[in-house]
Amino acid sequence: MRVEESEKVLMRIFVGEADSVGGKPLYHEIVKRLRKEKAAGATVTRGICGFGAKSHMHTARVLDLSHDLPIIIEVVDSKENIDRIAPLIDDMVGDGLITMEKVQAIRYAPKE
Repeated sequence: MRVEESEKVLMRIFVGEADSVGGKPLYHEIVKRLRKEKAAGATVTRGICGFGAKSHMHTARVLDLSHDLPIIIEVVDSKENIDRIAPLIDDMVGDGLITMEKVQAIRYAPKE
């Protein structure tokens, strides 16, 4: 059963697995901050291969095993909430990329 269909914003935060803040993994600290700021939710995905602004290849191949794989944190929320949270996350991210795009969110009710 469809509960709500609305326009939301998807914020993607691209960082490296080895990036840290205060000696803790940056991606974990970002998720903690998102939770503290009452974001609707967040998902962290670990990439198997990628490169960033410095064009350094990061890969999960056995012969080229990297300890700095790409990490993507995705957040879908209202435009107002993303606009409020984005500057806080931007302050946390050194080397990285933050993107935003409009998405059509469809929510379904949990099984009764």
